[in-house]
Amino acid sequence: MLVGTILGVVIGILLYALAIWVVGKLGLGLKVSGFVPAIVAALVIAVVSALIVWLAGALGLSLGGFLGAIIHLIIAALVLMFAGNIVKGLKVKGFVGALIAAVAIGVVSWLINGVVGLLF
Repeated sequence: MLVGTILGVVIGILLYALAIWVVGKLGLGLKVSGFVPAIVAALVIAVVSALIVWLAGALGLSLGGFLGAIIHLIIAALVLMFAGNIVKGLKVKGFVGALIAAVAIGVVSWLINGVVGLLF
């Protein structure tokens, strides 16, 4: 069980890194100097996002619907900006660039997961 969980997390991080790398290559709000910085960015984003979700749950915050989606998008953009400040090789083009990148990463991740779902 533990090996399967670890493998799932590793595959998830790699697929998310691929999405970040693709968005960087398309120039949609961020630049990534290679796949390794994309992996590091995916790890940083995953950890920071998990902490934010945990903190929101601990505070009893539950946002759904359209307002929740907007708040999640803003948080995703802020997390991308944070990652851009600490990950060497990841450059985020301001808050608007981070918003664009957050949407693009979401779309590319959805497409990648769809293809992977068809293959397996």
